Amino acid sequence: MKIVELILNEEDDNAGIDCVSLVAKPAIESDWVALKKHEVQLKTINEDKRLLMGAALIPNKQIYRRNEKTNEEYYIFFSKDTVRKASQLFLKESNQNNATIEHTKKIDGMSVVESWIKEGEQDKSNLYGFDAKPGTWFITMKVDNEEIWNKVKDGEIKGFSIEGYFAEKVEASKQEFKSVVVDEDIAIIDDRNAYSTKEKALQVAKDVGCEGYHEHEFEGKTWFMPCEQHTNQLEKDAKVIEELKKMIKEYETKKKKKKKKKYPKK
Repeated sequence: MKIVELILNEEDDNAGIDCVSLVAKPAIESDWVALKKHEVQLKTINEDKRLLMGAALIPNKQIYRRNEKTNEEYYIFFSKDTVRKASQLFLKESNQNNATIEHTKKIDGMSVVESWIKEGEQDKSNLYGFDAKPGTWFITMKVDNEEIWNKVKDGEIKGFSIEGYFAEKVEASKQEFKSVVVDEDIAIIDDRNAYSTKEKALQVAKDVGCEGYHEHEFEGKTWFMPCEQHTNQLEKDAKVIEELKKMIKEYETKKKKKKKKKYPKK
């Protein structure tokens, strides 16, 4: 599956993160980026002051995406350098008071009052129980919006989700992310898709032209992979191409022999 690195195009005036959205289920959109179905923790660190803390961007973390028009599935990620540049540009452009709810409605009374990059294990995020890798961009938001604060207390808001424009750089090496759990429904195991249910695996198997499914144990859970055997689809495609090449070569050979055939003069 294709893995694409997203970067900041410094020549594009629109590049960067416009705002932070508070969401129940962080989602990914088409031309701009948000975190989808990842364990992005959001914690109330001070109820009296109404402060929320969480990760805004995590470096080198795969984010699943699917093109709704073509159904192409792929992953995006941000390097440490891009995460740092994005966090700096966010403040430089004075976007810390820009916020939305569920990426749809602009809301007032929300401000990013702290912003930092985790540099090591002595980071303050550890004091609040976060277990994030170095290079993660953390933010703290002050909630002066009564309606939003009530949603936080009721558990309707689960995390932060960034909104912004980025450019695609290059396809990353698939070996960098060989096996990973994407969310509760899908995982990549040995660079192949696996699913949480037999039904989904059988459906995909039918779509790709094979039968059945097989199981894999990964991260303490049983995953179901399409096809009875662990066959790489690329290998199947390669075999088909080789057969086509062979057929074309045989046809060209017969064609040449036909041209060389001599006929008696009349």
